[in-house]
Amino acid sequence: MKIDRITATVFRTMTDQMKDSDGHGHPGPAHEVRSGLLQIHADDGTTGQVTASVGDIEEGLLERFVRPVLLGQDPLRIEKLWHGLYHWQRGSNMKLTDRTLCAVELALWDLMGKVTGQPVWKLLGGYHDKILAYGSTMCGDDMEGGLSTPQDYARFAEWLVGTRGYKAVKLHTWMPPIPGAPDVRMDYAACAAVREAVGPDIPLMLDPNHWYSRSDALWLCQRLEELGFHWIEEMMEEASLSSYQWLTARTPRLNILGPESMAGKHWTRAEWAAKGACDMMRTGVWDVGGIIPALRTAHLADSFHMSCEVHGTGAGNLAVVAAIPNTRFYERGLLHPFLDYDKPRDYQNRIDDEMDAEGYVHLRDTPGLGQDLNMDFIEAHRVQDPHR
Repeated sequence: MKIDRITATVFRTMTDQMKDSDGHGHPGPAHEVRSGLLQIHADDGTTGQVTASVGDIEEGLLERFVRPVLLGQDPLRIEKLWHGLYHWQRGSNMKLTDRTLCAVELALWDLMGKVTGQPVWKLLGGYHDKILAYGSTMCGDDMEGGLSTPQDYARFAEWLVGTRGYKAVKLHTWMPPIPGAPDVRMDYAACAAVREAVGPDIPLMLDPNHWYSRSDALWLCQRLEELGFHWIEEMMEEASLSSYQWLTARTPRLNILGPESMAGKHWTRAEWAAKGACDMMRTGVWDVGGIIPALRTAHLADSFHMSCEVHGTGAGNLAVVAAIPNTRFYERGLLHPFLDYDKPRDYQNRIDDEMDAEGYVHLRDTPGLGQDLNMDFIEAHRVQDPHR
C-alpha cells in the first residue's frame, strides 16, 4: 500500500461564534466562514481524513513540505512519516507548524484505523472506553446574561453541574479587550462565586491565560488554594520555566498544570517535569504536533508519577485521553450560556464527543478517528478557488 494523493478541500460553513480583537471566541451573529478537510489517499482506495483550519492545510504547505515526504510511502509507517515532516520544520522558515504536522498525522491515523478496522483510541492502547468530561467555559465577556459577572459564571456552572451533568468545571476568565482585564481580583471573584454555587466537592480549575507577574500569580494561587481548586494553568508566560519552578514550590495545595502552548513538543515538557516546574503535565495534539508527541508527553509524565491532562476538544485529543491511564478528564468546550455545544455543525452528522447525562464521553468503535462528517454537505459547499 502506498500514498498516491494528498488533497485539501476548503468549504463554506456557518458559525454562531466570533473572535474579539485579541482572538478569543464569543457568541455572535450567524455568519459564513471557511473550514478545511485534509484527505490522504492510498492506492488501495482507502482514505484517511480530518477537519482542520484552512491555514493549516493550505495548498502551498502541502506542495512544498507534505507531498515530498508522504507521496509513494507506506501510510501505516506513521512514526517514520512524522519524523520526516518534523525534520522539515527547521528549514521551513517557521511555515511548517506543529498544527500542520498534527493535521497530517491525524489523517494518517484515521487511514490506519480504516485499514485495520479499528478505532484509533484502541490502536493507541485503549485504556478508557469512557472518560469524564469537564465543562470548559469561554472567556468572559460584556454580554448581559452571558459571562460578564461573577454571578453569571456561578449560574452557568450551576447549570453545567446540576442540569447538564458535568462533574468538573474549568473557567476561562476575562481577557482584553474587556475593560480592566486581566485582573487577578476579577478572576478570584468569579472563582469564589462558582465554588459557592457548585459546593465543595466539584473539581474546579482555572485558565487565566499567561498574563500575570509572579506576585499576582502567587496571590491568585493562594486564593485558589483556599477555595480548594484542583489546578491552575498558564497564568504566566510559559517561556519562563524558572517562574513556574518558583510558583510551584510556593503552592503546595494547588496543582500547577503545564506547559500548554509552549513550543518544543514533548522535549519541552520533559524539561518541565525534570525541573519541577509543574505538578501535572499538559499536552494536546494541536499544541505538540500530533498524537505521537502527545503520547510521549503522557508517558514521560507517567514516569514521574504525574498525571497528564490533554488540552482541547476534538477527535484527536479524545483518542489520546482514551489511550492513557494517567489522566482524569477530557476537556469539553468551549462552553457559553448562549451556545448549544451539543448541536452538530452543518458539516457533521454527529459531534466528535457526545456526552451522556452522567458527564461521560463514550468512545466509539467506528474505525479511524471516529469523526462522523456530512460529506455531501462538504462537497456541495466546496470552494472552487480558495484564494478568492
